[in-house]
Amino acid sequence: MGWNSYDAFGSSVTEDEVIANADYLKAHLAQFGYRYVIVDFRWADPTAANYDPNGIGGPLASDEFGRLLPATNRFPSSVDGRGFKPLADKIHTMGLKFGIHVMRGIPRQAVANNSPIEHSQFKAADAANVKSPCSWCKDMWGVDTTKQAGQDYYDSIFRLYASWGVDFVKVDDLSQPYHREEIEAIRRAIDKSGRPMVLSTSPGETPVSESIHVSVHANMWRISKDFWDDWASLNHAFDLAAKWQGIGGSGHWPDSDMIPFGRIGIRSVGGSRMTRFSQDEQVTLLSLWSLLPSPLMLGGNQPDNDVWTLSIITNEEALAINQDPLGQPGRRVFQSRKTEVWIRDIKNNEKAVGLFNRGESEVPITLRASDINLHDIFKVRDVWARKDLGLLDKEITLPVPKHGSILLKLYQ
Repeated sequence: MGWNSYDAFGSSVTEDEVIANADYLKAHLAQFGYRYVIVDFRWADPTAANYDPNGIGGPLASDEFGRLLPATNRFPSSVDGRGFKPLADKIHTMGLKFGIHVMRGIPRQAVANNSPIEHSQFKAADAANVKSPCSWCKDMWGVDTTKQAGQDYYDSIFRLYASWGVDFVKVDDLSQPYHREEIEAIRRAIDKSGRPMVLSTSPGETPVSESIHVSVHANMWRISKDFWDDWASLNHAFDLAAKWQGIGGSGHWPDSDMIPFGRIGIRSVGGSRMTRFSQDEQVTLLSLWSLLPSPLMLGGNQPDNDVWTLSIITNEEALAINQDPLGQPGRRVFQSRKTEVWIRDIKNNEKAVGLFNRGESEVPITLRASDINLHDIFKVRDVWARKDLGLLDKEITLPVPKHGSILLKLYQ
């Protein structure tokens, strides 16, 4: 649970903007479990001012070993080679955790300069796989993991991140196509660094056929392409989630992507706006993410949150389902036309159930005890309305608005 800069600021977030969002987390969200603050996409580019998916700006800031550094004009505390350590230290003093986004591979400029690799007899050109570039960002070449130089390079950058105090690393361009060998090299480098770091792979769709491999080597992995605030994307999320139902567990989660609520697009995709999701659609997203469960990474500029946004992302009952300590994955148990029912086993022999309407008009949805294999009578609580609805003996029918949902907790 936390905040990521990408949905609001694209490739050009600044230190002041990161701190402002961290301050908001500390004041309003940390008590609910939000604690990660993530600096996304191309923080090494001093010229980044707008959304720049192709990485066509000027030279990237780096050290003598070709490792990327924060651009000092955007992150002033990084001067004199300090990197992200001062910012990470500041985040840590707030009781929060700090993370960064990096691209798979080795910087093309390091290869062009044939920079030495720290603590290695090899140089950057020895580590590069120029036949494996990212198709959409021109910053990097792939890394040749069949060579010791490739592992030495990954070891060197994760030593650097560990020295900065990084707690979370989102590594982009790993999942589609699936770069099995580089994922393994990155995992080894993290483990060698001596500092625990969450490893998040991106973007999706990660192949379901790699579910065992990715769950062994990563802590979260994207199951979707970049997710934005439109119904078509949210509607498609159900079908993607269904492919992964029953997969995941404590410390290893399928990731449905960031949550584009509140103000997004300030310097990112689509232009500055409050989310285009309706309130019912926002309830649906958080209900589905809680049942899967998916990590909850907020994408909006948090200081711009309105009362509604703050209230929905701090509903303790929904968050308790998402963060349930059993770590059981959710599953779809019923589907008919545009309606479906998802269930998740949670602690104390309780159940979390979502009734979802993917259609264009309000419909009644009936929850039958037989559909979810219940043999005892359970009490029914509406999580979003925060009220009890009575008993589930055989069935209960509830109206669900278009694109909407009802999230229930069943307990005895």
